[in-house]
Amino acid sequence: MKNRFQVTLVFVLLTMVVQAQKMKNKAEKFSKEEMELITSGEGKLRIIQVTEPAELEILTHASADVRPGEKLLSVLAKRMLLSMNDPANPGIGIAAPQIGINRNAIWVTRYDKPDDPAEFYLNPKIIWYSDLLRKGNEGCLSIPDIQDDVLRSYAIRLSYMLESGEVMEEMVQGFTAVIFQHEVDHLNGILFTDRLLEQTRRELIPANDEMELFIDRKIQN
Repeated sequence: MKNRFQVTLVFVLLTMVVQAQKMKNKAEKFSKEEMELITSGEGKLRIIQVTEPAELEILTHASADVRPGEKLLSVLAKRMLLSMNDPANPGIGIAAPQIGINRNAIWVTRYDKPDDPAEFYLNPKIIWYSDLLRKGNEGCLSIPDIQDDVLRSYAIRLSYMLESGEVMEEMVQGFTAVIFQHEVDHLNGILFTDRLLEQTRRELIPANDEMELFIDRKIQN
């Protein structure tokens, strides 16, 4: 039994190393235009809006991975956080496309941790979604004057990279999982309004009498 556990552990570690190397190889350096935007100042960056056609194109375009240790990554992260925490229009998460850069980087408020810290994630991927769904109200810093109830998986498994290049994985559930799903959608060019349209075609079965939890009828069948 012990030997089998050791073999499994080695296999998991090797898989994570290979995954990290693949992500590194796929990532690209910041372009000249991206570097110019990142270094255009020290404060917050303007959050782009779906109401502007050129900006909508950015928001609906899939983003690329960032190389771990990229020179301007810390500057990008800092300015994204300042944009998210703008007192005039604060948010609980933000993705790099929302400040005009199609790169896989997000900030998420971790309501599942003490003191609700905001944390930065590089090249995040959701590698598993629970069949159990929750419905909750969402809005978006890039979509003015619209809020509505969106279906999201109650729990997810998240993969992301540290600046050292190490790949990490963790399970997240509840409202924090919703924020991750919203922000990772941004990286794939998907807006929460797209999810609203998508869910009109789903037939749901209530999973709980007290909370808005559901299961897709197709899954149950």
